[in-house]
Amino acid sequence: MGKIVLYLAMSVDGYIADEGGGVSWLVGDGSEPDAPDSYPAFLDTVDAIVMGWTTYHQLVTELSPDSWPYEGRPCYVVTHRQEENQRDIFFWNGELTALADKLKGEHEGNVWICGGASVAGQLLKEGRIDKLWLSIIPTVLGKGVRLFPELSQELPLKLVRTEHWNGIVDLVYERRRTQT
Repeated sequence: MGKIVLYLAMSVDGYIADEGGGVSWLVGDGSEPDAPDSYPAFLDTVDAIVMGWTTYHQLVTELSPDSWPYEGRPCYVVTHRQEENQRDIFFWNGELTALADKLKGEHEGNVWICGGASVAGQLLKEGRIDKLWLSIIPTVLGKGVRLFPELSQELPLKLVRTEHWNGIVDLVYERRRTQT
Protein backbone atom coordinates (compact mmCIF):
# COMPACT_ATOMS: atom_id res chain seq x y z
CA MET A 1 0.00 0.00 0.00
CA GLY A 2 1.30 3.43 -0.95
CA LYS A 3 1.49 6.63 1.04
CA ILE A 4 -0.27 9.91 0.38
CA VAL A 5 2.48 12.54 0.35
CA LEU A 6 1.99 16.28 0.28
CA TYR A 7 5.17 17.56 -1.40
CA LEU A 8 5.03 21.31 -1.82
CA ALA A 9 7.15 24.42 -1.57
CA MET A 10 6.02 27.26 0.64
CA SER A 11 7.28 30.59 1.89
CA VAL A 12 8.65 30.91 5.40
CA ASP A 13 5.26 32.34 6.42
CA GLY A 14 3.24 29.46 4.98
CA TYR A 15 2.10 30.58 1.51
CA ILE A 16 2.29 28.41 -1.62
CA ALA A 17 1.54 31.20 -4.09
CA ASP A 18 1.57 34.98 -4.04
CA GLU A 19 -1.60 37.08 -3.99
CA GLY A 20 -2.06 36.69 -7.76
CA GLY A 21 -1.39 32.92 -7.68
CA GLY A 22 2.16 33.37 -8.96
CA VAL A 23 5.12 31.22 -8.02
CA SER A 24 8.05 33.14 -9.51
CA TRP A 25 9.47 33.50 -5.98
CA LEU A 26 10.10 29.72 -5.74
CA VAL A 27 13.88 30.04 -5.87
CA GLY A 28 16.74 29.65 -3.45
CA ASP A 29 18.95 32.41 -2.12
CA GLY A 30 21.73 31.86 -4.67
CA SER A 31 24.23 30.62 -2.09
CA GLU A 32 24.51 27.20 -3.77
CA PRO A 33 23.07 27.65 -7.27
CA ASP A 34 24.40 24.31 -8.51
CA ALA A 35 23.30 22.26 -5.49
CA PRO A 36 20.95 19.39 -6.33
CA ASP A 37 17.43 19.79 -4.99
CA SER A 38 15.17 17.08 -3.59
CA TYR A 39 12.67 17.01 -6.46
CA PRO A 40 14.30 14.41 -8.78
CA ALA A 41 14.80 11.90 -5.95
CA PHE A 42 11.25 12.48 -4.70
CA LEU A 43 9.75 12.11 -8.18
CA ASP A 44 11.42 8.70 -8.51
CA THR A 45 9.23 7.50 -5.59
CA VAL A 46 5.96 8.70 -7.14
CA ASP A 47 3.47 6.25 -8.70
CA ALA A 48 0.52 8.65 -9.13
CA ILE A 49 -0.18 12.38 -8.88
CA VAL A 50 -3.20 14.35 -7.66
CA MET A 51 -3.69 18.06 -8.24
CA GLY A 52 -6.46 20.61 -8.39
CA TRP A 53 -7.65 22.40 -11.51
CA THR A 54 -5.74 25.61 -10.76
CA THR A 55 -2.43 23.75 -10.45
CA TYR A 56 -3.15 21.80 -13.63
CA HIS A 57 -4.10 24.95 -15.54
CA GLN A 58 -0.97 26.76 -14.35
CA LEU A 59 1.17 23.83 -15.50
CA VAL A 60 -0.28 23.57 -19.00
CA THR A 61 -0.54 27.31 -19.67
CA GLU A 62 2.41 28.85 -17.83
CA LEU A 63 4.93 26.52 -16.21
CA SER A 64 5.21 23.75 -18.83
CA PRO A 65 2.99 24.63 -21.81
CA ASP A 66 4.99 22.66 -24.38
CA SER A 67 5.32 19.30 -22.64
CA TRP A 68 3.57 17.43 -19.86
CA PRO A 69 6.14 17.14 -17.02
CA TYR A 70 4.74 13.92 -15.53
CA GLU A 71 4.84 11.67 -18.59
CA GLY A 72 4.25 8.01 -17.76
CA ARG A 73 2.57 8.59 -14.40
CA PRO A 74 -1.18 8.74 -13.96
CA CYS A 75 -2.25 12.22 -12.93
CA TYR A 76 -5.68 12.94 -11.47
CA VAL A 77 -6.98 16.49 -11.76
CA VAL A 78 -9.68 17.23 -9.20
CA THR A 79 -12.30 19.46 -10.82
CA HIS A 80 -16.00 20.09 -11.24
CA ARG A 81 -15.43 20.75 -14.94
CA GLN A 82 -16.44 18.12 -17.45
CA GLU A 83 -13.17 17.51 -19.30
CA GLU A 84 -12.12 14.72 -21.61
CA ASN A 85 -9.45 12.42 -20.14
CA GLN A 86 -6.12 12.50 -21.93
CA ARG A 87 -3.11 10.21 -22.00
CA ASP A 88 -2.08 9.79 -18.34
CA ILE A 89 -4.37 12.69 -17.28
CA PHE A 90 -7.70 11.87 -15.69
CA PHE A 91 -10.25 14.47 -14.61
CA TRP A 92 -11.89 13.51 -11.32
CA ASN A 93 -15.11 15.11 -10.16
CA GLY A 94 -15.96 12.57 -7.46
CA GLU A 95 -15.21 12.66 -3.78
CA LEU A 96 -11.56 13.58 -3.11
CA THR A 97 -11.19 11.23 -0.14
CA ALA A 98 -12.47 8.34 -2.26
CA LEU A 99 -9.81 9.12 -4.87
CA ALA A 100 -7.07 9.28 -2.24
CA ASP A 101 -8.15 5.96 -0.72
CA LYS A 102 -8.40 4.33 -4.16
CA LEU A 103 -4.94 5.46 -5.26
CA LYS A 104 -3.33 4.56 -1.94
CA GLY A 105 -4.71 1.04 -2.28
CA GLU A 106 -3.71 0.65 -5.94
CA HIS A 107 -0.11 1.87 -5.71
CA GLU A 108 2.94 0.70 -3.80
CA GLY A 109 4.84 3.98 -4.16
CA ASN A 110 3.90 7.49 -3.20
CA VAL A 111 0.74 9.24 -4.31
CA TRP A 112 1.89 12.83 -4.65
CA ILE A 113 -0.49 15.60 -3.70
CA CYS A 114 1.03 18.16 -6.04
CA GLY A 115 -1.27 21.09 -5.32
CA GLY A 116 -3.02 23.17 -4.61
CA ALA A 117 -4.18 24.56 -1.33
CA SER A 118 -7.79 23.39 -1.63
CA VAL A 119 -6.88 19.77 -2.42
CA ALA A 120 -4.18 19.69 0.26
CA GLY A 121 -6.47 21.32 2.81
CA GLN A 122 -9.33 18.90 2.23
CA LEU A 123 -7.04 15.90 2.59
CA LEU A 124 -5.40 17.33 5.71
CA LYS A 125 -8.83 17.94 7.28
CA GLU A 126 -9.86 14.37 6.50
CA GLY A 127 -6.64 12.86 7.87
CA ARG A 128 -5.59 11.38 4.53
CA ILE A 129 -2.05 12.82 4.36
CA ASP A 130 0.57 10.30 5.54
CA LYS A 131 3.65 12.45 4.94
CA LEU A 132 4.32 16.17 4.51
CA TRP A 133 7.46 17.06 2.55
CA LEU A 134 7.74 20.83 2.69
CA SER A 135 10.42 22.85 0.92
CA ILE A 136 10.70 26.13 2.80
CA ILE A 137 11.69 28.89 0.37
CA PRO A 138 13.74 31.74 1.90
CA THR A 139 11.05 34.34 1.26
CA VAL A 140 8.37 35.97 3.40
CA LEU A 141 5.38 36.88 1.23
CA GLY A 142 3.12 38.46 3.84
CA LYS A 143 0.00 37.45 1.92
CA GLY A 144 -1.11 35.05 -0.77
CA VAL A 145 -2.49 31.52 -0.97
CA ARG A 146 -2.04 29.89 2.43
CA LEU A 147 -1.19 26.18 2.53
CA PHE A 148 -2.73 25.16 5.82
CA PRO A 149 -6.46 25.45 6.46
CA GLU A 150 -8.10 25.73 9.83
CA LEU A 151 -8.33 22.23 11.25
CA SER A 152 -10.89 21.01 13.76
CA GLN A 153 -8.14 19.22 15.67
CA GLU A 154 -4.38 19.35 15.75
CA LEU A 155 -2.32 17.19 13.40
CA PRO A 156 0.61 15.73 15.36
CA LEU A 157 3.72 15.16 13.25
CA LYS A 158 7.08 13.44 13.59
CA LEU A 159 10.13 14.94 11.87
CA VAL A 160 11.79 12.14 9.88
CA ARG A 161 14.30 14.05 7.75
CA THR A 162 15.74 17.44 6.95
CA GLU A 163 17.79 18.60 3.98
CA HIS A 164 19.03 21.98 2.88
CA TRP A 165 20.29 23.33 -0.42
CA ASN A 166 20.66 26.81 -1.89
CA GLY A 167 18.97 28.42 1.11
CA ILE A 168 15.95 26.11 0.90
CA VAL A 169 15.17 23.77 3.78
CA ASP A 170 13.22 20.55 3.25
CA LEU A 171 11.29 19.34 6.27
CA VAL A 172 9.86 15.82 5.99
CA TYR A 173 7.21 14.84 8.50
CA GLU A 174 5.07 11.74 8.97
CA ARG A 175 1.79 11.71 10.83
CA ARG A 176 2.33 10.85 14.45
CA ARG A 177 -0.27 8.53 15.86
CA THR A 178 -1.48 9.71 19.23
CA GLN A 179 -2.59 7.33 21.88
CA THR A 180 -6.06 7.80 23.27
